[in-house]
Amino acid sequence: MSCEPIRSNSGPPHNPWVRDLVEGKRKWASSIKSQDAKRGFRGWHERGFLPHRDEPGLTQFVTLRLADSFPHELRSEWEHLFKIEDERQRQVQLEEYLDKGRGHCELKHAGVAKMVENAWRFFDRERYDLKAWVIMPNHLHVLFGVTRMSMSKVLENWKKYTAHEANKILGRDGKFWQEDYWDTFMRDEEHELMTRRYIENNPTKAKIVLDPRDYEWSSARYRNASGDLQRGFERSAAVPAAATSACKTRHEKFNIA
Repeated sequence: MSCEPIRSNSGPPHNPWVRDLVEGKRKWASSIKSQDAKRGFRGWHERGFLPHRDEPGLTQFVTLRLADSFPHELRSEWEHLFKIEDERQRQVQLEEYLDKGRGHCELKHAGVAKMVENAWRFFDRERYDLKAWVIMPNHLHVLFGVTRMSMSKVLENWKKYTAHEANKILGRDGKFWQEDYWDTFMRDEEHELMTRRYIENNPTKAKIVLDPRDYEWSSARYRNASGDLQRGFERSAAVPAAATSACKTRHEKFNIA
């Protein structure tokens, strides 16, 4: 995730090391099948800032933040965080800064948070396998299995739709989400479980609630005693039947296909 505009891959990347890093990863990674490439999967690639791995069958942990979550007027608070050399430590520090709730925090608006959550639920088990999520005041975390649609396409379409709807709810216009995002693919089941707990405990870590299950915009409230996600929030529950057709039309308007 970066605070600068995304540049075209044809030009020099904002982080000069990222292109060499991606090329190195491509050497040991298996090649993308032609049929997957036609569906938009790009394997290891970069968007000028961070390395991304987009392949079918991966489970991805993605962090998205609002455009003003690192405010320019508070640059002295966060600028040094992007210069931390250790990648893991840098990400930890940046996410801790996000939990401070800087910026306008439009995701605190109940109508916006509900719309954002429902947008993820709408295509669960149709275009991806939703595993965990949390919507914080100025960012969100989501864990999902990549299936028939590439991660980049899922995120592109989802961000385009939710940005438009959020601006409409808030009576504003302009940039809503930051362009780039953090994504980490899960190495194994233990990694996935650890990540799921991190996501659902975020409101507690940020001192918003004591019990993660009390946080309204999180998958934690759908866990049973065994930790399984209760899927009573399928499309019929996430979007009332009478509104399904209208929602589908709005999704299609933003090229979600």
